[in-house]
Amino acid sequence: MKWRNQLLALFCLLAFAGLGVLYFQHWVIRKPFGIVLFIGEGLSPARLAPTRAYAAGVGARLNMDSMSHAALLMNYSKDFAAPDQAAAATAIATGERVNNRALAINGDGKAIKTIIELAREHGRATGLVTDTKLTDPSSAAFYAHPSDSTDVDKIAAEFVNRGNIDIAMGGGTAQFLPVAKGGERQDNRDLLLELRGNGFDIVRTRTELEGIPAWRRPKLFGAFSDEDLAFANQLKERNQQPGLSDMVRRAIQLLQYNPGGYLLIIDAGLMRKAAQENNGEQTLGQTVELDRAVGVARSYAGAKSTIIVCGDAGIGGLNLNGFPFRKDSGIALLGFNSAGQPWITWASGPHGSKSYGAAKIPARPEENIKEPEQEQPEPAAFYTKSALVTVEDVVAFGSGPGTEALQGVMDSTAVFKVLRDEL
Repeated sequence: MKWRNQLLALFCLLAFAGLGVLYFQHWVIRKPFGIVLFIGEGLSPARLAPTRAYAAGVGARLNMDSMSHAALLMNYSKDFAAPDQAAAATAIATGERVNNRALAINGDGKAIKTIIELAREHGRATGLVTDTKLTDPSSAAFYAHPSDSTDVDKIAAEFVNRGNIDIAMGGGTAQFLPVAKGGERQDNRDLLLELRGNGFDIVRTRTELEGIPAWRRPKLFGAFSDEDLAFANQLKERNQQPGLSDMVRRAIQLLQYNPGGYLLIIDAGLMRKAAQENNGEQTLGQTVELDRAVGVARSYAGAKSTIIVCGDAGIGGLNLNGFPFRKDSGIALLGFNSAGQPWITWASGPHGSKSYGAAKIPARPEENIKEPEQEQPEPAAFYTKSALVTVEDVVAFGSGPGTEALQGVMDSTAVFKVLRDEL
């Protein structure tokens, strides 16, 4: 009987040891401690070469170019060939296709669980960073499930009520404050005060953000502007606002103290805003800002973290034309070339008030179209008040565990599946 007990004890010991080895191999080694997702709004293949040229010449390499895996993502919505912001973000945040204007809800109006909600269930700390409003669809798709994707008051309230995000930074402060305190809310709720009561530190400037000790694991809400943050070239406005790279660096420093790891979502939304306005310099400048933030994330998160950079939907149809010299960069690519032709052109947008080529439609009066006094240096083929989404694939780059799945042509919902498998 004694030897049987000894054998049983040995068997149990070996079983526990085996389980320990499996846990170590499949979690400690293979599961990334940090998971970082960048959404570059409008990041299509056509954006990459002009961004390289603008940054340092066509032979330059971006941080995204050095990531080990890449894929093209098909990004239609459930009802349209081109998704709007809400549908495109929902596909990435939940892994499910929805109709345009639907934000993390299915056709029956029921909430679809997001990657941030799953990360919380797996014990990870969560963060959300954006250079636009925190209530914009591309950010809200990760934490809110409103019946109306334009109801920013309800979206902001869901951020507070659900409490799924530990660190958030961006703009849109006015949507968290009542009218009596200079905000836009009609329900008299002061959501910043409520967040403070829930243990959040509220920071309003870059200086305050940098003053948060890196050794703490705080709940942090960065409210840096009533509206979107300033563009990179708006130096006066950016004086006390952190840049995208600043927010990414601080978020990683603060999130990495959670023993269960973290998930950080970064929405580079100013790229879309600039493209909607047919502003080539700001569009390319903000794409460079995204790329710089990717470099910061790879440096601070470490080589063993999972980092994905993906687009959501094409916007505006930007093209860099003609024959720029190989080393031309920056402002050399703006305006007109020596032959009087524009370097940068757009398919649609507000610079299309003067018709060009096939887009010239006779006998179609448009009340809001006015002939420009001077020819625009970045014309659009067709006028719209805001540049339209385009029917084209977007790109995805990845490095770290799980990103080897990014190859060939994939559905944009595959990004969610890669993230989910690494939680």
